Amino acid sequence: MNGRRIEAILFDLGGVLVEIVGMDRLLHWSRALPDMPTMWARWLASPAVRSYETGRSSREAFARDVIEEFGFDVDAPTFLAEFARWPRRLYPDSAPLLAALRARFRLASLSNTNEIHWERYERDWALPGLFDANFPSFAVGRIKPDADYFEHVLATLGLRPEQALFVDDVQLNVDAASGVGLVARRAIGPQGVRDALRELGLEAEELT
Repeated sequence: MNGRRIEAILFDLGGVLVEIVGMDRLLHWSRALPDMPTMWARWLASPAVRSYETGRSSREAFARDVIEEFGFDVDAPTFLAEFARWPRRLYPDSAPLLAALRARFRLASLSNTNEIHWERYERDWALPGLFDANFPSFAVGRIKPDADYFEHVLATLGLRPEQALFVDDVQLNVDAASGVGLVARRAIGPQGVRDALRELGLEAEELT
């Protein structure tokens, strides 16, 4: 596929542009979950997580419900304090990469997130301003890997699925985007994004 046919790039944030930590802590708190892939699968399907990250519950209800659902051995204030620190930093190459890509593509963020983490993205890194449009799950009331989230973004941007590249660090979300017809690649960090773009036909020098 020729990458030049792609008109827009849709970015997940955590794991792609923002370093996220904390899932290992959840494994420490839960004796029922054996490994990280199992944790991620359960997390993405969790009713408590989905309710909070689609804006339908408060942070207090989220903490209470997720602790009960997963059987975490921790109290709500400790959980929320740890959860707030999950976004550790914007990867150093993220802002320059987005600036270079924005000259060639429309950029949008399409991220499962919540008001706690979005406050960090805005306050600490001014991350929303690096995109032409932002679709945080808690604000739009939709969440990955559900098809209607991708369909909503495409309709709002006026794009056909094949005109957009979606990058995410979670394979489940990549597969869901592919199922809607988007060009979708798994990417870890800014270098992973560069690798995906080169695979789709962009020359290396165009990404500097």
